Amino acid sequence: MKSNPHDATGPHAVSRRTFLKTFGTSAVTAATLGANNVARGLAQANAERSQGPGAVGVTLRVNGESRTFSIEPRVTLLEVLRANAGLTGAKEACDRGTCGACTVLVNDTPVYACSLLAIEAQGADITTIEGVARDGKLTALQQAMVDRDGLQCGYCSPGMVMVLTALLRKNPHPSEAQVRRAIAGNLCRCGSYPRIFAATLAASGQKPVTKLNVISLHDHAVA
Repeated sequence: MKSNPHDATGPHAVSRRTFLKTFGTSAVTAATLGANNVARGLAQANAERSQGPGAVGVTLRVNGESRTFSIEPRVTLLEVLRANAGLTGAKEACDRGTCGACTVLVNDTPVYACSLLAIEAQGADITTIEGVARDGKLTALQQAMVDRDGLQCGYCSPGMVMVLTALLRKNPHPSEAQVRRAIAGNLCRCGSYPRIFAATLAASGQKPVTKLNVISLHDHAVA
C-alpha cells in the first residue's frame, strides 16, 4: 500500500500542525532579532552627538602643529586653511575638485582640500605647501621647479608640488610616465607640463626621456 504523503505517523514524520508551529516560532524569533538590531542601531545613532549648524570646535594637525578652530561643520578644509589658519599656499581655483590647485597631503595622500570638510580631517596629519620646506631650505623638488622654470604664473604650483612630493616619497625614482599619471588631476593653464616633468625627474636624479625645451637658470642653456 502506498504511503500517504500527509501521513504523520512515521518515526521521522512531521505533521502540518507541527511544521506551521515551528515555522511560526522561527519567524517570530527572526523578527524579534531584527527589531532588536534596528533598536540598537537607532540607539547608537541617537547617542552620537549631532554637530552644527552653528560653530563647533575643530582641532586639526597642520604641518606638525595642532590648532583648534571654531567653525561651522559645513566649512571645507581649504576654507579653514586659507581664512582661519592663514595658510594661503593651497589655492582656491575651480572649487569643484577638478583642477588640483588646492591639493594638500592628508596622511601623505594628495587630497583636494576644497572637497573635504575640515571636521572630517580631524585626527589626520595635514601637510600644506608651507610645511614642505624645512628651516627655510627648499626640497630638491622645489629647487628643481625653480631651476627648470616649472612655475610660470605659479598658481597651480603648490598643488603640483604637493602631489609630486607624495609621489617621490613613495617612489624616489619614478618614470616620466609615472610623473605624468601623478599630476593627471592637476591642471596647469600655462602649459608648463614639460618643465614640471623635467623638474620632477631632475629632483630624483634622472633626465627626461623625451626631448624637452627646458631653460636652466644656472647655466642659461637650452637643454
